[in-house]
Amino acid sequence: MMTVRLDKNKHDRHYFDCGVEPLNNYLRVMASQQSQKDNTRTFVLEDESQPERVIGYYTLTMTPIDLSALPDKLQKKHQNASSGGLIARLAVDKRYAKQGYGEWLLIDALNRLLQASETVAFPVVIVDAKDGAIGFYEKFGFTPFIDSTNKLFLTIADIRTSISCTSSDMI
Repeated sequence: MMTVRLDKNKHDRHYFDCGVEPLNNYLRVMASQQSQKDNTRTFVLEDESQPERVIGYYTLTMTPIDLSALPDKLQKKHQNASSGGLIARLAVDKRYAKQGYGEWLLIDALNRLLQASETVAFPVVIVDAKDGAIGFYEKFGFTPFIDSTNKLFLTIADIRTSISCTSSDMI
């Protein structure tokens, strides 16, 4: 499996239905526009037998961080940081649900953000979890911000450690 950048000329965005209209509409209407404006990047997982079909997608961008909403230890460590990586959206089509694609997309997004952080440093990855998705992100180590239970973060250091542990397990 491999994610690719959304291509509005190739990918059938109108077929996609994750059951959450704002996420469906973003993919159908806004994702390409936002990418052309260099505001976000949307990556899709294609169905191998029908590459025009989108199994799922995620959208990445940067976001300002409110250091005061982080635990004290992180506030001190990253006192000069001003932004973090944002997984702005992550969704899987209902026809492909419960097959591990959401987890796969999240890990792929974290890998991309880790690579980006090696070039343009930022200390955390942030998600705004939709209702019912908080547990999904917490399972991967995301922690709620002090002032918002739906807004969660994971440090780049933790991502780096997790990925290096996973890589060494494969050797």
